[in-house]
Amino acid sequence: MKQRVISAVVLLAIALTCIFVSFVTRVIFFGVVGILCAYEYSRGLEKINVYCAAWVMYVYIAVQAVLALTHTGALSYIACFTGGIYLAMFSGIVHPKVSGQGAIYTVAGLAYPGVIYGVMMMISVGSIWDESLILGAISCWACDSFALFGGMRFGKHKLAPNVSPNKSVEGSVCGALASMVAGLVIWALPVLPRLSLPVCVLTALISSSIGQIGDLAESMVKRMLGLKDFSNLIPGHGGMFDRTDSLMFAIPTAYLCLHIAGIGR
Repeated sequence: MKQRVISAVVLLAIALTCIFVSFVTRVIFFGVVGILCAYEYSRGLEKINVYCAAWVMYVYIAVQAVLALTHTGALSYIACFTGGIYLAMFSGIVHPKVSGQGAIYTVAGLAYPGVIYGVMMMISVGSIWDESLILGAISCWACDSFALFGGMRFGKHKLAPNVSPNKSVEGSVCGALASMVAGLVIWALPVLPRLSLPVCVLTALISSSIGQIGDLAESMVKRMLGLKDFSNLIPGHGGMFDRTDSLMFAIPTAYLCLHIAGIGR
């Protein structure tokens, strides 16, 4: 437990420093995290004897970082993803170790985690990056913590037994309620003055609920690969993919909710 707490504090300190120094450090931070997740994904595939073209994912995420820093339009992101597909397929054609199966898994990696981290980098240079990050992250952490507590205390009905046998419906409900409270607290504090109470609470609820889907999605991939954790990069926590699975879904969802609500337009 001590090692887990120390790792969490160090990781949080690094993340907050990178995120709040400037938009450049934010983009670099999310880009590095995305590349680490892609690396863990590629290494995980090797457990089932699949070898993807990992370099295509690395280049793709790096190019997305450049697009975010230069505030390039949506068409460039589409071209970037299309080019990534071309490279993935070409790699399968010319590299016998990658072959067709590896090429398809490379395309999957371009989408998850590649596209999602591209979205995160795009959000990090936008006008509502702070609202999206704070609401998405805090509601997600509150949901995860109280879902664990609620599941241990009240859990009786399995939420997704084929993917994550320990998660329960009751825990999920507790997590959702906790995220709404987190939204209320965020509204009450003078940190996001542009947001109304309904926007804070609903965004927290929706983003944390989608974050739970992100957690289950990552568990599904690990079960497919036969892994407990993607790596041991973060002592006591597993890999970078393991630590950011919920946030990858929650933060973009928070951004979308705020955009729909007309914040930052």
